Amino acid sequence: KTLTAVAVMQLRDRKRVSLDERVTQYIPELRQVHDPFGSMDDVTIRMLLSHSAGFQNPTWPYKAGKSWEPFEPTRWEQLVAMMPYQEVAFAPGSRYSYSNPGFIYLARIIEQLTGDPYQSYVYKNLWAPLGITHSYFGATPYHLADQRSNNYDVVRDSAGHEAVVANGRDFDPGITIPNGGWNAPLGDLARWVGFLSGAAGNDTVLARTTLDEMWRTLFATEGDAPGDSVGLSFFVLWRDGVRFIGHTGQQAGFRSFFYVNPKTSAAVIAAFNTTNDARDAESAQGFKRIIDAALELIAR
Repeated sequence: KTLTAVAVMQLRDRKRVSLDERVTQYIPELRQVHDPFGSMDDVTIRMLLSHSAGFQNPTWPYKAGKSWEPFEPTRWEQLVAMMPYQEVAFAPGSRYSYSNPGFIYLARIIEQLTGDPYQSYVYKNLWAPLGITHSYFGATPYHLADQRSNNYDVVRDSAGHEAVVANGRDFDPGITIPNGGWNAPLGDLARWVGFLSGAAGNDTVLARTTLDEMWRTLFATEGDAPGDSVGLSFFVLWRDGVRFIGHTGQQAGFRSFFYVNPKTSAAVIAAFNTTNDARDAESAQGFKRIIDAALELIAR
């Protein structure tokens, strides 16, 4: 999601788009979504970036383990077909609720503004300037296949027995790539976080002033959000008077996070290839403890 958000802000800084423009100007199909609070024309690009457009969370209900269930909707027309059967959960722009589809809509706007497919835009305008060379979307290219990690879920059957299940190295996130389809080694992620933190000293991709704007609190969060509040895509987390900026991520059995200390430019990155669905609550608490320990490393 941070890739998508930075791409939108690039276009804003280049006067190609305003954050207060109506999303339906670019995606008129969204008028099919039911809005009991007003009109879908009131939803803006800024609301999508700040997870405040009113879309439901969680988004994808495909968790029953049926053989016909998709990993996620893979085609745009599938997402559009779902729109008449959705409604916004609160008045757009009034509060926070995490939204995956919001970032798919942002990617569609990027494509309309630039004429580039989303993935091509990211390659040309974000990764290439930063020297990110081993990242990709979708299926693993042949020359990186031997470096691709598998991912696993710990599951429990009806008898209470736990087992580790391999999900397979490749899976198809399809249309949902803009909300979490980045495949990267830690070295590439370090380059991205180095850019965000300022440690790399590279303003080619986005000005520091714009990143600072993205890190300003807009809404308080709730539940298991990656921070106490959210700005434009990035989350703000406070610990003992120290402000951290970051994001977490999960795809299939992979889980990851990064946080930056803006005051010192120090940052921490972590990635895991196993998710414990058999002990979900315990796993979530363990993940939070790891984040807390990681934040201590960059607190001063």
